[in-house]
Amino acid sequence: MADQEVVIEENVRKERLDAYLAKSLENDHSRSQIKLMIKSGEIKVNGHDVAPHYQVKPGDRIQIKWIAQPDDSMRAEEIPIDILYEDEDIIVVNKPVGMVVHPAHGNWHHTLVNALLHHTRHLSELGGDERPGIVHRLDKDTSGVLIVAKNNAAHRDLAKQFKKHTIQRMYYAIVRGVVQHDEGVCEEPVGRAFVNRKKIIIKPSGGKDALTYYKAARRYTDATLVEVYPKTGRTHQIRVHMSFLGHPVLGDTLYGIKSELIGRQALHAAKLGITHPKTKQEMLFESPLPADMQAVLDRLESGGDE
Repeated sequence: MADQEVVIEENVRKERLDAYLAKSLENDHSRSQIKLMIKSGEIKVNGHDVAPHYQVKPGDRIQIKWIAQPDDSMRAEEIPIDILYEDEDIIVVNKPVGMVVHPAHGNWHHTLVNALLHHTRHLSELGGDERPGIVHRLDKDTSGVLIVAKNNAAHRDLAKQFKKHTIQRMYYAIVRGVVQHDEGVCEEPVGRAFVNRKKIIIKPSGGKDALTYYKAARRYTDATLVEVYPKTGRTHQIRVHMSFLGHPVLGDTLYGIKSELIGRQALHAAKLGITHPKTKQEMLFESPLPADMQAVLDRLESGGDE
């Protein structure tokens, strides 16, 4: 599909950009796909990046850079999955570093969803065609526990638990510098940067509420292993909050600087506690620290510089 420009007509009333495009364009892109395109800068208004909730108005010129979705993007792929637990309602996986959770622009194949489609025919439909079963996400280079819904009832229940912040989550992060306090909290609002839509920044005005608790688990010469307990689930929340506190996650080149010790952000989702959507049993799932982060700790323990 060729790139396209849409000019908002005079009779159009104010409406969200993603909603307007989803119903006005004659193509097979869903509203969620269009929203991702806006966030990645493939859709601009009057030559500028905007948010999906931008209110279109008469005279606006919308530029769309179409990146064709492969017909087989939602195919099942025989990719090994480390399954921590599974029953008829949920699957709990230990997501490895480097795996994208679901297909999207630039990452159509080799995702967790592609692997799940090979593993089972039972995944919830509430996430849409491109995100079957996906209740929450982890960044590509963040490892650890992730829960998937196998039916719509389980998806709704888990989504409600995430919304009410009753899910128990603990991450391990290796951060730059020595964290002075044994424990602390960051509650700075966050939101997308206006220029670089892929980056999240602290937004005292207009940002979304974000709450992160942390504890210093072990201190080294110029680094600290911290336990992080996010109470909200904003995009890049832990990485942004730790950077704001002056202790960016080691290896996080978007919010910190490159590290010689590890080639990705040293962040691991170690624990996830839920109420089972059907049995109502309290369940806690754990994932051991991955080899690359353990190697960093061994190096720091031996006196190696971060």
